[in-house]
Amino acid sequence: MSVKNVGEKYRCNICGNQVTVTKAGGGTLVCCGQEMQLLGSHEQKTVDDEIPA
Repeated sequence: MSVKNVGEKYRCNICGNQVTVTKAGGGTLVCCGQEMQLLGSHEQKTVDDEIPA
């Protein structure tokens, strides 16, 4: 799946890395040898949301 919009969030299903698109270049995000999964709006958490205060 190619990156289309700034602000999209992707996750690696193997290691759990997450990225947020800051510049849409149209390429495909890959981690651990496979394409990263685009998160739906209900799944989009930031790293700050997951770190306890």
